[in-house]
Amino acid sequence: MPSSLDRRTFLGASLGTGLTTSLTASTITSASTAAPTPTVAAAAGNVLNAGAKFQYRKACKFGMTRGKTLKDRFQSAKDAGFDGVEMDSPNGMSTAEVIAAAQEVGIRIPGVVDSVHWQITLSDPDSAKREEGRKALEAAIRDSHAYGGTSVLLVPAVCGSVSEEDAWSRSVEEIRKTLPLAADLGIHILIENVWNRFLYEHDGPNNQSAEKFAAYLDAIDSPWVGAYFDIGNHQKYGLPAAWIRTLGSRLVKCDVKDWGVQGGWARIGDGDVDWAAVNQALSDIGFTGWVSAEVGGGDTAYLGTVAERVDRVFSL
Repeated sequence: MPSSLDRRTFLGASLGTGLTTSLTASTITSASTAAPTPTVAAAAGNVLNAGAKFQYRKACKFGMTRGKTLKDRFQSAKDAGFDGVEMDSPNGMSTAEVIAAAQEVGIRIPGVVDSVHWQITLSDPDSAKREEGRKALEAAIRDSHAYGGTSVLLVPAVCGSVSEEDAWSRSVEEIRKTLPLAADLGIHILIENVWNRFLYEHDGPNNQSAEKFAAYLDAIDSPWVGAYFDIGNHQKYGLPAAWIRTLGSRLVKCDVKDWGVQGGWARIGDGDVDWAAVNQALSDIGFTGWVSAEVGGGDTAYLGTVAERVDRVFSL
């Protein structure tokens, strides 16, 4: 494994670049898509918000935005105070349309969410289904690259009818097949901790460790694979700050929401997450990167309150 600093700077490399004008994978050459030399300056989050212990840029999910046109939706996110909008893949829109709207508004697309990973899983017992899921991941990698993004958020497996052992081995095998493409295009595959009954006990205690999650990432053994840590998701299983420290340099991006034992999902800052502890942990591991709000959507005024809450909790 690379050293903590080497891995973090490598995973963060190129995150500060703007939108690419590449529209299709057919225009790509190996020379033009080689990953840049890792540098601290190339890391994504170079904005230090007042009171924050670490540098970050904030995005929202595309599904949170409202508007009659794609441009309207991007403009709403920008006016609300977000630096970027994370897209889904597939999303039913042409690549050229998405890029043109983002460039006109002047907002970034830091990455995409593989939006078929719940239905077509890399852990499916059917090898044909796993291949279909892998091809969807490869398409998401290409979409992220075309948008000027740097990552694909992936739910690698869904357990229940599938054992954790089988989910582990099958998903690792499929992810490894995508690594040459990910490396060629400079796109990181980031595994999200989500309520998929994989790598933690969904109905277990609230003091669970991140050791299994970290071991899974290490088993794939690639600098192009890391964690997309959802802070709110993990409040149910254990203290997010402890998980952040265990993941360390494996953690590349964060989803931001809140959860509480009594009320369930809550507005950011109104749940049980100890944000001051989270901030200290992110600072301690040297986190610098994108954080994405993942809550209910609304108009520009509503999105503005979400952006304000993100900044507020990260200043505690």
